[in-house]
Amino acid sequence: MIPRVAVVGRPNVGKSSLFNRLAERRIAIEDPTAGVTRDRLVQRLQLGDRVVELVDTGGMGFDDPDGLTKQIDAQIEAGLGEAALLLFVVDVRAGLLAADHEVARRLRRVGAPVLLVVNKADAPHLDAQAAEFASLGFGEPVVVSALENRGRDTLVEAILARLPPPAADEPENADLPEMKLAIVGRRNVGKSTFVNALAHEERVITSPVAGTTRDSVDVRFEVDGRAFLAIDTPGLRRTKSRTSDLDFYATHRAERSIRRADVVLLFFDATEPIGKVDKQLADTIVTEWKPVVLVVNKWDLYAADVARREWSDYLRDTFRTMPWAPVAFVTATTGRNAKAVIDTAQRLFRQSRERVTTARLNDVLRAAVEANQPPRDARGRPVRLFYATQVETGPPTIVIATSAPRAVTEPYRRYLLNAFRQALPYREVPIRMLLRGRTARPTEPG
Repeated sequence: MIPRVAVVGRPNVGKSSLFNRLAERRIAIEDPTAGVTRDRLVQRLQLGDRVVELVDTGGMGFDDPDGLTKQIDAQIEAGLGEAALLLFVVDVRAGLLAADHEVARRLRRVGAPVLLVVNKADAPHLDAQAAEFASLGFGEPVVVSALENRGRDTLVEAILARLPPPAADEPENADLPEMKLAIVGRRNVGKSTFVNALAHEERVITSPVAGTTRDSVDVRFEVDGRAFLAIDTPGLRRTKSRTSDLDFYATHRAERSIRRADVVLLFFDATEPIGKVDKQLADTIVTEWKPVVLVVNKWDLYAADVARREWSDYLRDTFRTMPWAPVAFVTATTGRNAKAVIDTAQRLFRQSRERVTTARLNDVLRAAVEANQPPRDARGRPVRLFYATQVETGPPTIVIATSAPRAVTEPYRRYLLNAFRQALPYREVPIRMLLRGRTARPTEPG
């Protein structure tokens, strides 16, 4: 339904920078190191009156030092095969190279329309140098600078002019799927393998090489006819082990993916003990108020040695700040229990978006206060809790008006949260509770 526009070319011509400029968001990693992009990144966006899926690909002709050249090339080939239009990016500063001719030969075999884009023309005096690229045989190029945002509008017009006519069922806007899932964890816990199981294809590269995934990769998939978005994230390392820019990018992308997500799947390796990175990720999830499923992967390798209850108790004892989080056991290599995890995530998604009436909230609050009176304030007077109201969803946010917000102790806050959790449809998701001094009674959101 949605045409794909693939950004292709040899390494270091600025493909990822151009991808980000067209998307008007910093999605792909921009780094002078050749071969940073491995998986193909797909971003759905609005260009003029059309919805397209923009695809960033690895550099053609790059020999990956980790032995992943074949896998990277397979990702490029998949991007070429799905494209309705190819943006062939070259570097005006480097000039026409033999590697550009090799890319051109490969693109001619694809058969899709090709739009030649001459990048890195950061100043007008470089525009004239674009003429030499006409010998590649793809017509007059569009001259741009992704860095300086030169020529973006002209490029968008050229893309729209070369796209096939819209299909009858092509959407008119770039709405996201029903639920976004961030899949996070330390290195080599099987996140990418799980994403491939959801997508029913080798959508992202998997290998025993630590740090294979370098960027957050959006992968759309369907379960029971519903569309979802899985966000595969780089595996994280301990802070003291982060030695390169790529380690910094990995951390930043994982944290950003958690913020973007509706539900987070925090992955663990059943054959390894919980480590510091796992705890850091859990802290981020709690700080961002995200529903989370604790997913124990590679269960087939460990199931004979320990009961599920033992692993669940191990997780509960370690992550005491999220006692509400459900636990799931999967084998990503075979896809076993993958659908059950998605079903659980959907349940959490619905819970996080439930809205409860003010009347119901105050019934629960009154019952909690009657069963256990609030502490006294600094002057020895009983703290009064006047009323509660829900002001937001995702996370469900409850505001309680009180005579002395600072006098409500942390244990009593936990008591109230537990009372709300037990009585309201928020059993497995975080609840944000705010205590405020009494002011005018807020109206209930519509």
